[in-house]
Amino acid sequence: MDSLDVAWVAVLGAAGGIGQPLSLLLKLNPRVSELALYDIRGGPGVAADLSHINTNSTVSGYEATPSGLRDALKGSEIVLIPAGVPRKPGMTRDGFPRGQHPRHLQPCMTLSTHCYQLSRANCNQVNSTVPIVSEVFKSKGVYNPKRLFGVTTLDVVRASRFISQVQKTDPSNEAVTVVGGHSGVTIVPLLSQSSHPSIEGKTRDELVNRIQFGGDEVVKAKDGAGSATLSMAMAGARMAESLLKAAQGEKGVVEPTFVDSPLYKDQGVDFFASKVELGPNGVEKILPVGQVNAYEEKLLEACLGDLKKNIQKGIDFVKANP
Repeated sequence: MDSLDVAWVAVLGAAGGIGQPLSLLLKLNPRVSELALYDIRGGPGVAADLSHINTNSTVSGYEATPSGLRDALKGSEIVLIPAGVPRKPGMTRDGFPRGQHPRHLQPCMTLSTHCYQLSRANCNQVNSTVPIVSEVFKSKGVYNPKRLFGVTTLDVVRASRFISQVQKTDPSNEAVTVVGGHSGVTIVPLLSQSSHPSIEGKTRDELVNRIQFGGDEVVKAKDGAGSATLSMAMAGARMAESLLKAAQGEKGVVEPTFVDSPLYKDQGVDFFASKVELGPNGVEKILPVGQVNAYEEKLLEACLGDLKKNIQKGIDFVKANP
């Protein structure tokens, strides 16, 4: 996608709770020229609906067939995969219901075969799914760690909103670094690096807990009928926008994202979310975590223990399902 002003973006899982609002936001993005929508059911219907919106991008829907999936991916520069099963009360993001993984695995197998050279793949439920996708790509001999991203943007979005509610500030002016993963204690907000490093005690503990488990608020509020879809779609669209900016030559584009990272490989954690500088080839630079306080050191310790298990769960799944 070097130096292009517009791009072909594919959404796999476009008819789902995240996929529909995500596709809507992409239809409104002037950087997107072609929007390809695929799902196991309903892709063409969502495409027909969105195609009536008066922006210049062309929207195409594809049938749930092997050829439909291949056609959706053909020519795609960015592929977003929000496919999955909505969480129920009591379910965490690091726990997959039976039958969940194959919904990610099929499109990823096709992706690895047909458009791995250009794609930036983005997956929800990242702690195990991104390692799954990496193993699939490795099995095909096409793995490029610079072009596979797990979207953790929602954790940063929530952190900026939640801290603004505590501090009575404008959330658009807040920037909270969040590292680790995208599930429970693997989400580590570094409040010491925010504009409010002096938050301590009960206020800090409650804020950190809300950032880590904010998704549970939505699951509970929806009374078992779904999980965070609209906010996740916004986060996915923001990540896509950053990838598009970087791919089109804009400098200094930095997003938090879950990638194959050297930061904690010496502790057996091969994937980690931190600030990443993006460029035309995907990952340009993985930024260090930076200075943290003693409280955050303990958060990181708990994060790494769980994250290592989540990553191994994904790798073991691929081994068990060659």
